[in-house]
Amino acid sequence: MASVSQSPVNFSGSLSSATSASDLLRSSINGVNGVPLQTLGRGHVDPRRKGLNIVAKVRKVKKHEYPWPQDPDPNVKGGVLSHLSPFKPLKEKPKPVTLEFEKPLMDLQKKIIDVQKMANETGLDFSDQIISLENKYQQALKDLYTHLTPIQRVNIARHPNRPTFLDHVFNITDKFVELHGDRAGYDDPAVVTGIGTIDGRRFMFMGHQKGRNTKENIQRNFGMPTPHGYRKALRMMYYADHHGFPIVTFIDTPGAFADLKSEELGQGEAIAHNLRTMFGLKVPIVSIVMGEGGSGGALAIGCANKLLMLENAVFYVASPEACAAILWKTAKASPKAAEKLKITANELCKLQIADGIIPEPLGGAHADPHWTSEQIKKAILESMDELQTMGTEELLRHRMLKFRKIGGFQEGLPVEPEKKVNMKRKEEPRPGLISDKVLQGEVNKLKEQIMKAKESSSIDMDQNGLIEKLQREINYEFSEAAKALGIEEKLSQMREDLKQKIENLKAEVEKSGASSIEEFDQDLKEKVLEVREEVESEFVNALESSGVHVTSKIGQSSLSLVKAKVDELNAEINQIIQDVIESTPDLKSKIEMLKLEVVKDKNTPSKESKENIEALQQQIKEGVADVMSSAAIKEKYEQLQAELAELSGGSDGSLIKEPSYA
Repeated sequence: MASVSQSPVNFSGSLSSATSASDLLRSSINGVNGVPLQTLGRGHVDPRRKGLNIVAKVRKVKKHEYPWPQDPDPNVKGGVLSHLSPFKPLKEKPKPVTLEFEKPLMDLQKKIIDVQKMANETGLDFSDQIISLENKYQQALKDLYTHLTPIQRVNIARHPNRPTFLDHVFNITDKFVELHGDRAGYDDPAVVTGIGTIDGRRFMFMGHQKGRNTKENIQRNFGMPTPHGYRKALRMMYYADHHGFPIVTFIDTPGAFADLKSEELGQGEAIAHNLRTMFGLKVPIVSIVMGEGGSGGALAIGCANKLLMLENAVFYVASPEACAAILWKTAKASPKAAEKLKITANELCKLQIADGIIPEPLGGAHADPHWTSEQIKKAILESMDELQTMGTEELLRHRMLKFRKIGGFQEGLPVEPEKKVNMKRKEEPRPGLISDKVLQGEVNKLKEQIMKAKESSSIDMDQNGLIEKLQREINYEFSEAAKALGIEEKLSQMREDLKQKIENLKAEVEKSGASSIEEFDQDLKEKVLEVREEVESEFVNALESSGVHVTSKIGQSSLSLVKAKVDELNAEINQIIQDVIESTPDLKSKIEMLKLEVVKDKNTPSKESKENIEALQQQIKEGVADVMSSAAIKEKYEQLQAELAELSGGSDGSLIKEPSYA
């Protein structure tokens, strides 16, 4: 019973003058020793008895079930000590939250539900339609989540239903006991620490804890720790280092809590102390970014040997909204800021800040939390197996070098081509070349001179000299751009790869004895076209891999081959028409009559003559059309038209001329 202040009580009889109530109650009569009177309630003394009888009324209070339930289950997962944790499964399932970019998927899902409802109501079989819609939904989901933009990944990392630190810990551990307090007066609920086992191996877990609903978020301060939280984590780091427990940290915070009280309590000092201490711990440390990792609030428990990130997690020094507000004076530019900050898991792995990516299911970690937890468990064990093979000195050096190499460079070393693309070219004076300002003036001057030259149809020597100088400047700019983009090296490699094929083709051309492409036979023309297309494809790939967009057009050699085929077909058609005319007296006579009418109309024009000419032309065209409708001619025409359309990127066969009839 809790002790309370004593209050004097008056007794009747001979005892009232001898001793006070407090003295009597502190005696050892009836085995009561030092019990406060107010706790026992109202006392009654009977003067007729030699002994002292006390009657007490105990105040009834509400029975507390925390931390232990009335009948604790000793076989509960995690051991009987898991009853100490206040983190219990939610009584109600969280409400589904649809992000802005996921709304097209919801329309498909709604259609599936409507069709299923219709099938249940009518009793008809709509299984084919339902399967088709579900396949479309899965394909749309895959397309969406394999091409996410940085700001979309930020929104997924902040999803209110995303699994929290304790969700993952209880999924991956066999036993887990939470440890509380910083031993300096407070227990910050935004940082959770504890000891747990995975497959019989002990680890010290610590991480940021967000809430699963509004009430929990207020209690956990939305995952933003105060200095007490970082000092609690620091205490557990010392504890783990002393007992040799490997440390696993989970990062999910928008940043340290930046209120006045936290600053007064030394927020910056607490973070700095953690940073310094983590570089001296002699046990392996693995950090996992499971949501958003904001600034120093994340780094205070993130100085690890290995930093792993979930696929849709982000890690940044400033949020995209804050960055956009600083640079573009509006938070609406956050998509642009998120892209420029390079905060996603893929970008950070390229920059060698993150060491690995843990996959998530389609739809994000909240779509299948247990599967995500299994992937985290696998990643933790693999990383720890690698780190525990290192000695203490090697482990400390490994951790130090991981952070020392971030952003480092050494002068004089050649830069990789992919890094050159994003580097600003140093502006240097160009010897023997004119400046941009002067060049622009001379270009304008040249334009004026060319316009005048077109009128007079003559170009003087000054214009030729200026054109040559302009050509040198353009060539220089192109060569510098090619060097900066790394195209020159790629083209050299491409030449080496295609050198043998080109040499073989040259040998075949020389062997054929042809001096122009028109003299090549059909097989040689096709080989030339095949090699040319391969060279063009390699060239386009080399340019596009360097960030240069190329629109492929039909080349001169392909055009020459197509024109040769067109001329051949036109000649064949004209020859057939000529033969038909010679073998058809009626058609031949109409052509002769047409010639006479044309001569007559030329000498004495009249309306009747023009009508006769038009009628004869129409009759001749109809006769020729019968010839053109033959199967052999039609098939050749359609084949050539399709080939031309394919080479010219979809244009029609306009190169094929209408045959002349006269």
